[in-house]
Amino acid sequence: MRMLLIHSDYLEYEVKDKALKNPEPIEEEQKRGRLDEVLAVFISVEKVDEDNPEEVVERAIAEIGDVAKQVKVERIFVYPFAHLSSELAKPDLALGILKKIEEKLKELGYEVKRAPFGYYKAFRLSCKGHPLAELSRTITPGETVSREERNIALEKEEKELVSYWYILTPEGELVDVEKFDFTGYENLKKFVNYEIHKNRIADKEPPHVKLMLDHELVDYEPGSDGGNLRYYPKGRLIKGLLEQYVTEKVVEYGAMEVETPIMYDFEHPALEKYLNRFPARQYVVKSGDKKFFLRFAACFGQFLIKKDAIISYRNLPLRMYELTRYSFRREKSGELSGLRRLRAFTMPDMHTVAKDLGQAMDEFKKQYKLSMEVLRGVGLTPEDYEVAIRFTRDFWEANKDFVVELVRIIGKPALIEMWDQRFFYFILKFEFNFVDNLDKAAALSTVQIDVENAERFGITYYDEEGKERYPLILHCSPSGAIERVMYAILEKQAKLQVKGVKPAFPLWLSPIQVRVIPVGEEVLDYALYVAGKLEGAKIRVDVDDTSDRLNKKIRKAEKEWIPYIIVIGRNEKEQGTVTVRRREDGKQFEIQLEDLIREIRQRTEGFPYKPRPLPLLLSRRPKFRG
Repeated sequence: MRMLLIHSDYLEYEVKDKALKNPEPIEEEQKRGRLDEVLAVFISVEKVDEDNPEEVVERAIAEIGDVAKQVKVERIFVYPFAHLSSELAKPDLALGILKKIEEKLKELGYEVKRAPFGYYKAFRLSCKGHPLAELSRTITPGETVSREERNIALEKEEKELVSYWYILTPEGELVDVEKFDFTGYENLKKFVNYEIHKNRIADKEPPHVKLMLDHELVDYEPGSDGGNLRYYPKGRLIKGLLEQYVTEKVVEYGAMEVETPIMYDFEHPALEKYLNRFPARQYVVKSGDKKFFLRFAACFGQFLIKKDAIISYRNLPLRMYELTRYSFRREKSGELSGLRRLRAFTMPDMHTVAKDLGQAMDEFKKQYKLSMEVLRGVGLTPEDYEVAIRFTRDFWEANKDFVVELVRIIGKPALIEMWDQRFFYFILKFEFNFVDNLDKAAALSTVQIDVENAERFGITYYDEEGKERYPLILHCSPSGAIERVMYAILEKQAKLQVKGVKPAFPLWLSPIQVRVIPVGEEVLDYALYVAGKLEGAKIRVDVDDTSDRLNKKIRKAEKEWIPYIIVIGRNEKEQGTVTVRRREDGKQFEIQLEDLIREIRQRTEGFPYKPRPLPLLLSRRPKFRG
């Protein structure tokens, strides 16, 4: 049996037509129904339930009762829903089980309504949207667990999930967060408060949202689900450059690039157990009678490739990479916030197969440094983000020097989260976390050492003696989601703006690197000549040929954060020079065009290039936002 339990403001249905040749006989008043403030229980009775229907009913009642108690409801709506499984029980037996569940819930004192069986029905519900509002359960006969055993297991999980928080200094001192002196580390203090209290809800709009809209980079898409955005030409250019930059860095590091599907079978044996732990976070796609989920990382596809590969110890460490456009995760609507937290995002995802812990830790440190290098290239230094390192107490005791070295590399104190026992699939994890203007933190780079999934997916390698072994697997995103990198860049500039510093994109990411402004129609030809020379040197340039006055054209270029503004007058045309205003330091100077080209090329060397995303002449451009 499969159940989807949704805590709802209401659920209502209306019978439309027969789905079975002989559906359950019903009266006229049963053709529609509604309950408010209800736990909606969508149920598929499966073929395997035919082995022991009494056990399935008892366990279903126990699960429904537990959830009802947690969400504090007295009304339960039992709703037959064949779409949760492709292996359905015989209709007569399924109806009998549903009637038994209805009957026993009433005996327990609940107000119960059951939708009729064997019909196509239109239904509407309103989900509450809290952490327990969407849950799923799978019940299989023969796997009976008593209530007492279940409670013991839950208590054990809760105990294992207790976090102990410390600050680790570069000198190797481990200090309880309550005793650490945060003087001079105010940003770290904000991060610690955010991590410990975990308030993810954004109660007001972060500054980067106004910037992304004002610059016509990214916008909300009312025609899609929340957290799925539209990108205008300048935003697409920035996003594309970041994608290319991170990919080049990872391939240069030694990863093989692959491509894998964006959807996977809910009933795949290696995936089902994980998905049952986090049922509310997936987008679901139906194809015929089968149900699929949209991936939330590249793990699944890469793991399945590795499972089918023949891997020797000589191939290790074996690095595989994919830029997922897109990964999907149904974040709660209250947590969605501009580019910071989305439901569809682009994740650079590298997985490394390592033969043992020694090799895995060596790779971990290299990928830690790689992540620092990648973030530095997009304009984010260790001053801009805080480090979190997470592990069990046993790992700390055995590997103190290694963890301290990580903190020493970053050169400032880091937050430590420690557990008494391992609950997650990893034994060691780090993140670089950006703290924004609302004191919310968002993870950028991360690396994890995974000790479970090789065995779960059947990934093996052959050692020196020809024996098959399970490896360790490192999960690495050297930048984090590309959208979140854009968020961090914009939020950093918003912080600088408050301090009176002129905000700017890194030069290689600026949608337009040079704006040429002719002072009049008579020098437009020379302005176009200058623009042509710059464009030929692979520099993104445009020309403001509008009828605005010169001061307004300059203000407009400043508002767009144009790094170099060239003003062209009669004097420049006659002398063959250009007068440049450089945003970075505010200096204005006259220079030969070749020298300016050389300066810009030197500052963008080693970074990817894409051509101008908009028409050359400003007069030819549409306005994307009113």
